[in-house]
Amino acid sequence: METILRPLIVVGGSVLLTVVIGWATDLLLRKADGRHPETPLWGLLRRARVPYQIVLCAGLLRGSYVEAGVFPEHRTGVGRTLTLLLIGSAAWLVVRIAAAVVETSYSRYAHAHAERDPARVRRVRTQVSLIMRVVTAIVGVVAVSSMLLTFPAMRAAGASLLASAGIIGIVAGVAAQSTLGNLFAGFQIAFGDMVRMGDTVVVDGEWGTVEEITLTYLSVRTWDERRITMPVSYFTSKPFENWSRGTPQMTGTVFWHLDHSAPMDLMRERLRDILRECPAWDGRNYNLTVTDTTPTTMEVRALVTAKDADDIWTVRVTVREGMLRWLTDEHPYALPRVNTADAALHPPSAGLPHARHAPDGDRRSSSDGDSRRFPGRPTKSL
Repeated sequence: METILRPLIVVGGSVLLTVVIGWATDLLLRKADGRHPETPLWGLLRRARVPYQIVLCAGLLRGSYVEAGVFPEHRTGVGRTLTLLLIGSAAWLVVRIAAAVVETSYSRYAHAHAERDPARVRRVRTQVSLIMRVVTAIVGVVAVSSMLLTFPAMRAAGASLLASAGIIGIVAGVAAQSTLGNLFAGFQIAFGDMVRMGDTVVVDGEWGTVEEITLTYLSVRTWDERRITMPVSYFTSKPFENWSRGTPQMTGTVFWHLDHSAPMDLMRERLRDILRECPAWDGRNYNLTVTDTTPTTMEVRALVTAKDADDIWTVRVTVREGMLRWLTDEHPYALPRVNTADAALHPPSAGLPHARHAPDGDRRSSSDGDSRRFPGRPTKSL
């Protein structure tokens, strides 16, 4: 009877005590979260209740399994298994607690500075994300090392491993040169404020938003919802455009190729009217000028402003479409034209025979060589 009751009391008591302590702790965290809604710390700490209960249960069983008398011939194996479970769950608990504290600190900082300095908030977010990844990696390495040291054979091999650590370190450094370069580049990005999560960047001709930054790679979400994954060392060794550096305000350009007779003054008035009806325009500035000419057309450029990269795209496409529609409806002669009149077969020259010229308003066919005449065709608008 004792062989049945003792394991039942020890194991069942440990599990029951774990459940009661876990429930009481969760109840206290819920009450603290209700009393302090201004901070998310207590709600985030509740996410750690699973590793917390595993740590409690593993610790209680580790200290009392000998008294239970379960599997006495496998006492060493059971004890080592409980020790490994305790180390792993403790590492999990430490990571969850650290994540809750870091996330709470970032939330308070973001709430206080989101409106005044959004760029700094994105920078802190990037740094916090990388710091959490480093903490997780360190805790994981320490936990795995502690698990390995529970085996006597690993402790005996520690001296020989330590003696050869110098050679192994050199070989590993050469083999992992690229990985280590990306690792240090990740720290440089995080604390050098080169690029932050949420920044609008242009890399390799692709426009997008930085979505994720890790210690080794960076992910950019493009405007058409593709993801470009690049090593972080790219951003420390090659030039790239960061449209979110400094103030997010931007100036955009819109180009048209028009006929030389285009009404520039009326186009400036129409540009003003289009911008006034566009919600994305920030009202800072605009202008319209002729920037280049060719024998048949002239290049007209409009400058417009907006508060960020997304709005500048909206303003540009709105101005381009609105101006073209207005020119087509009101001033079709301003659109570029191609001369469709047939050229003369032989240009007139002194002392040389040439083809008979048609009177003004007529043209001679240049393709069939006959003597039929037809009225001259006007130029066509594109």
